[in-house]
Amino acid sequence: MALILGALSLATTASAAFVHNLNYFSPSLHHPSLGVSIGKVAKRSYNAPSWDPAKLNFTHGVASGDPYETSVILWTRIAPTSDNDRSNVTVEGTVPLYDHDNSYYVSKSSAPICVEWTISADKSGTKHPLSSGKVFTSSDVDYTVKVEATKLKGFTTYYYQFKVCGSNNVSPVGRTKTIPAKGAKVSSPIRLAIYSCSNFPFGFFNAYGNPVRKDSVDYVVHLGDYIYEYKNGDYGWGNSLGRVPQPDKEIYSLYDYRRRIAQYRTDLDLVASHQAFPWIPVWDDHEVSDNTWKAGASELNNTEDSFIKDGGVSVDQRKLNAVRAYFEWMPLRQVDMDDNLRIWRTFEFGSLFDLVMLDTRQYDRSITDVYWNTGYVHDIANDAGRSMMGSRQENWFYNQLKSSQKRGTAWRVVGNQVVFSRMNESLALGDANPLNYDSWDGYAANRNRTFKTLYDNKLTNNIFLAGDSHASWVSDLTWLDTHPYDPKTGEGSVGVEFAGSAVSSPCPAGQNISHVAANQGSAWLTAANRELQWQDLFYRGYFELSIDYGSVNASFFGIPTTRIRQGYEVSLANFTVLAGENRLHRASGSAAVGLVESGSLKGGKMVPTNLTHDTATGKYFTYNAPPIA
Repeated sequence: MALILGALSLATTASAAFVHNLNYFSPSLHHPSLGVSIGKVAKRSYNAPSWDPAKLNFTHGVASGDPYETSVILWTRIAPTSDNDRSNVTVEGTVPLYDHDNSYYVSKSSAPICVEWTISADKSGTKHPLSSGKVFTSSDVDYTVKVEATKLKGFTTYYYQFKVCGSNNVSPVGRTKTIPAKGAKVSSPIRLAIYSCSNFPFGFFNAYGNPVRKDSVDYVVHLGDYIYEYKNGDYGWGNSLGRVPQPDKEIYSLYDYRRRIAQYRTDLDLVASHQAFPWIPVWDDHEVSDNTWKAGASELNNTEDSFIKDGGVSVDQRKLNAVRAYFEWMPLRQVDMDDNLRIWRTFEFGSLFDLVMLDTRQYDRSITDVYWNTGYVHDIANDAGRSMMGSRQENWFYNQLKSSQKRGTAWRVVGNQVVFSRMNESLALGDANPLNYDSWDGYAANRNRTFKTLYDNKLTNNIFLAGDSHASWVSDLTWLDTHPYDPKTGEGSVGVEFAGSAVSSPCPAGQNISHVAANQGSAWLTAANRELQWQDLFYRGYFELSIDYGSVNASFFGIPTTRIRQGYEVSLANFTVLAGENRLHRASGSAAVGLVESGSLKGGKMVPTNLTHDTATGKYFTYNAPPIA
C-alpha cells in the first residue's frame, strides 16, 4: 500500500510540474487533443534513466514576454542537442504521442527533464526570489520551457534564471519588466522598440541588438514575420553569409517550423534582445506561409474557402504545425481562445496607453492577393463582406478602442501587421493595380468601419503601428474622401500611423537599389499619397516610441549594412504627436517642414549631414551606436 501511495504522490507531483510548463497546452487551452497528453509524458518519467545534467544545454538563451502588472512569461530551452532532431523523428520502438500528420513520434525512453526557475529583484536572479517553481520539459514540446512568474509588482524590473534540477547547470540571467498597474498614473515615459520582418539569409539581425547596446527601451513589440518559410534561393541567398536557412527547403512539418525558429534564435543580437527586454509579439504571414488567409496561402494556390490538400500537405495541418511551434518558442501567453489560432489581445499600461495587438493575417481573413488573382481582388476590394480580421475580432477591436477612451486612458496604440493607410504605388511602380491588395487597401470596407468607429465615437490620441512592407512610412490617419483633410496642417486626421522597415528583409523596390533611386521612389510615393508625410525605402532598421501623457515621440533608425554583424545605426528621422492634436505635429503650424537623413519628407528636406561614406557598400551614414567588440 505504501508503494502504491508513493507512486500516486509521485504521479500527482509530476503532473503538476508538467502543467506549469505552458507549452504542453500549445496551441490551445481549450483543445486538449491539439496538445500533448501530459499523462503519457509523465509515465515516461518512471523507470526511465535520468539525464546527466552535464550533457544538457541551455541552447538558445532565455526570453520573457507578455508582461502584466503582477506576472510575466519566462522562456528557455534545455536540451541534449541544439538541433530539434528528437522533436518528430521516427526511431525504432517508438509510440505516437502527437500524430496529426503522421510525423511526430517520440521514444518511450525519452525521459523528461526537470527544470527549476527563480525571479528576483536582485540582478543575480536567484537571491530573495519573489516567485519560483519546478517544471518538466521533454521532446514533446521541443525541450522548451514556458512558465508564468507571478507575485510581482507593477512597472518593476526583475531578473530571472533557470537551472537543471539538483545541479549547477544554469541558464544566463535574463532581465524583464512588468507593466504599470491598470489605471495607475505612470511617472516616466514608456519606451518601446518596434520590429518586423527578420529574414535570416538576407543578413544579420543588427537592429535587434542596438537597443540592448544603448539600453534605450523598456519593452519590445514585434509585429510579425519573425521567421520566413522559404528554402535557400527562393527568397534570400544565405551562402555567402553562412546563413543558409535550415532545414534547406520550404517548411511544412512541425519539425520544420521548430528547426527554422531555432536557427533564427541563434542570431546573437536576437538572443540579446530576448534576454534584455520583455517582448510582446504577434505573427504576420511568413510565420506560416506567404500571403496567408483563413483557408489558404499563395504558395499552395488556395483561392477557395475550403481546406485543400496539395502535395499531401493539408493547409489546416500546416498552419497548425506553424502555430504550435510559434507558441512553443515565443514568450507569449496562451490567450483564452475560442479556437486554436487566436493571438489578438490587449495590454493596459496604466492610464498612459492601451496596446491592442491585432491579427490581420491568420485568424479569419477573407481571401487575399495570391499574385495571379490580383485583378479579382482589385474588383472585390470594396465589397462590404470582406474582413481583415473576421467579425469576432473586429467587434472586439472596436470595443477595446471605445472602452479604452471611456476609462480615461491617454493613448490608444494599435499593433497590426500591414500598413493601414492608403499605399498608392502607381507613380513609383507603374502598376496597373496601384494599391497593395494584401494590405488594408484590399479590405476597404473593413478599414472604413474602423474609421467610422474612430470618427463617430470621437476617439482621440490614436497611434497605429505596422510592419510587413520592408519600408518606413509615417502618415496622418484620415478617412479620405469622407472627412475633410488638409495635408499641410493635418487638420481632419484622427491619429498617426508609424510603419517600420524590416530588420533584414530587402527593400520592396530591390535589394541592391541605390540610395539615390530609393529616395526618388520615396518622393514619388509622398506625392501620390496626400496623407503620407514621410517615406523611406532604402534602410533596413526599426523605430522606437517614447510615450508620455503629453506626446508620443517616434525615432526611426537605419542599419548601414546587414552583411556583417555590427552595432552602427543611422538616426533617420524623428516625429512627434502631441496629445489632442490627432495628427503629426508640424513645427511651423502650417507644414511638416523639417530635416530627415533619408527618404522623402513632405514639406521638408532630406539633408544627410555629418555622414561617413562606406566604400564597400557605397552608402553614407552616421555612427550613432558603438560597434560590437
